[in-house]
Amino acid sequence: MGQLLYRCQPPACKRHPEWAYGAVIYELNVRQFSPEGTFAAVREQLPRLQALGVDILWLMPIYPIGEERRKGTLGSYYSIRDYGAVNPEFGTFDEFRALVEAAHGAGMRVILDWVPNHTSRDAVWVAEHPEWYKRDPETGEIATPYDWTDTAQLDYDSPEMRRGMTEAMLFWLRETAIDGFRVDMAMLEPLAFWEGCVPELEAFMEAAGRRLFMLAEAEGPEFHRVAFDATYSWEVHHLLVDIAQGRVPEPAVALRERLLWEGEAYPSDALRMRFTSNHDENSWNGSEFQRFGAAARTMAAMTYLLPGLPLVYNGQEAGSDRQLAFFDKDCVDWRGLNGEWTEFYRDMNALRHTHPALWGGTRGGDLVAMDNSLSNKVFSVKRRVGDSLVMGLFNLSPDHADFEVHDEDFNGSFRQIGSPLLAELRSDAHFYLPPWGCFIYFR
Repeated sequence: MGQLLYRCQPPACKRHPEWAYGAVIYELNVRQFSPEGTFAAVREQLPRLQALGVDILWLMPIYPIGEERRKGTLGSYYSIRDYGAVNPEFGTFDEFRALVEAAHGAGMRVILDWVPNHTSRDAVWVAEHPEWYKRDPETGEIATPYDWTDTAQLDYDSPEMRRGMTEAMLFWLRETAIDGFRVDMAMLEPLAFWEGCVPELEAFMEAAGRRLFMLAEAEGPEFHRVAFDATYSWEVHHLLVDIAQGRVPEPAVALRERLLWEGEAYPSDALRMRFTSNHDENSWNGSEFQRFGAAARTMAAMTYLLPGLPLVYNGQEAGSDRQLAFFDKDCVDWRGLNGEWTEFYRDMNALRHTHPALWGGTRGGDLVAMDNSLSNKVFSVKRRVGDSLVMGLFNLSPDHADFEVHDEDFNGSFRQIGSPLLAELRSDAHFYLPPWGCFIYFR
């Protein structure tokens, strides 16, 4: 029968928008997405993203960037001068609204990156509401969080500031018809703030006949209690990097143990975002090819088999190996577009859309580990909902793997990702996987 690692069936914790359960998230950096770096240039690419199978467009911060202590030539997207405007480098407010409307017309949702912990040091709020900021106890100046020297620390002990933050978020929901937010460093604000703010945002959206989606850059079951639909799966990501870099003696055992813990600790309806790259990983730690090496494809496939929501960072669908500069213009390398990586992500997105077994939360199938004869190195799992059955075999080692799989479902005719032929499976047959290889079967 195998080992149940991750239960995805009720009871649920938080009701998500129906469109979120089977969604694929695409993170888009407007500045680096095209040579123009504009909303209009993004809009031109919506048909391509629709064909790729993207459901949720997550746009990195689009607001005006501060100039005081600016880093690099163009500054950090996360040093925001005005929560109520758009960066003129990207276009106009009306052009952004047109982008949202066009994305909705193509069947996609749009969420904005929201930065609630700090503003730029020359922000509108610094001039209008200096009392909304923390002060350095030694100098009396507005405090700077960490080494983010271009930012100013907001004070969540101020009820007026909290109100201002909620109103700023409501502004974007009301004026641009976006579908929600990705909240930067959500663990740095009091959880009580989010548990008060988000229901108000949800009430506004429901009155408008829409549903709100909230993604937290944070990890922990408590974020799913009231406020957030989805959280980052950082710990699994870091484990996969360690496995790919040979730092885990029994990789399949370690991964099963981590997922078993996660399946017990998190509510069954928690949507965990799975990824091999994002803007932070790419810019500060290197592309997925630098971090995962020969395991890059297998780890990318893994993000679709695990319960949750898969993320594609712009450029991954072109196999871009560029480590993008964070504070300067540095366009994605699109030369590989429509090549093997485009086909890979298109196939994986189509598999997710057509197989509810791979959906997130209580709409998806439980994650069950199938027994295999090389269980310390081979991670073999299945997920099922009704007639939808998907099984994955992952060699998590730099060695060739010759093994058997023993499971009642591992029998019959299946389709296989990357092959046009039917695969005939038997649980007593030997399977061979090359180093860091994977097979994904579906019926």
